[in-house]
Amino acid sequence: MPPIPTLVFAGGPIHDFRGVGGAARDALAAAGDFTITYLEEDLDALLPDRLAPFRLLVFHYTVGTISDAQKNGLLNWVAAGGGFVGIHSAADSFRDCPEYRAMVGGYFVTHPKYRDYQVSVVDGAHPITEGLDEFMVRDEQYVLDYDPRVNVLATALWKGKAMPVAWTKPWGRGRVFYLALGHDEPAMRHPIAQRLLVRGARWAAGSLDG
Repeated sequence: MPPIPTLVFAGGPIHDFRGVGGAARDALAAAGDFTITYLEEDLDALLPDRLAPFRLLVFHYTVGTISDAQKNGLLNWVAAGGGFVGIHSAADSFRDCPEYRAMVGGYFVTHPKYRDYQVSVVDGAHPITEGLDEFMVRDEQYVLDYDPRVNVLATALWKGKAMPVAWTKPWGRGRVFYLALGHDEPAMRHPIAQRLLVRGARWAAGSLDG
């Protein structure tokens, strides 16, 4: 199978987007089945002609504003069959854009302090989480408002309630994988976070199925 043409995009004013973006890029490069273009900050990369060469977009961005042309470029590209992987603050991008939030499947509400916590796999039959069970991370846990129709793959407890850590969903003919891990570079370099990222990227691109 030929390599997956992939755009890894990082930006935004809050997180260490270079650290996270670089860690994501490195994980995908090490996997060997992605041809990677790496970009920072230029949201015009979401315009139709810029996205057209790619099968997969791996996206780490925080807050910001998206234009109608950029929004339509992204949403239509995914709906036409593109794969979208959102890392951590991809659920806190473009707060004034309900269509983007709908595509991702949920959005950031709050977070406890950066800490150690346990992640539990709740759908071990999915090819992204197959063979995984429970693992510890040191990260910023996101508390999310999310569409109950998403397929939650993994959760972590917050005040006794299970909060999603990873999910999948469709958007038109495209696939969306969201991973709440990856607040900073060390968190994104966690070996299981990287495994989930790589498997999620393959799944979103249509090259990994159960």
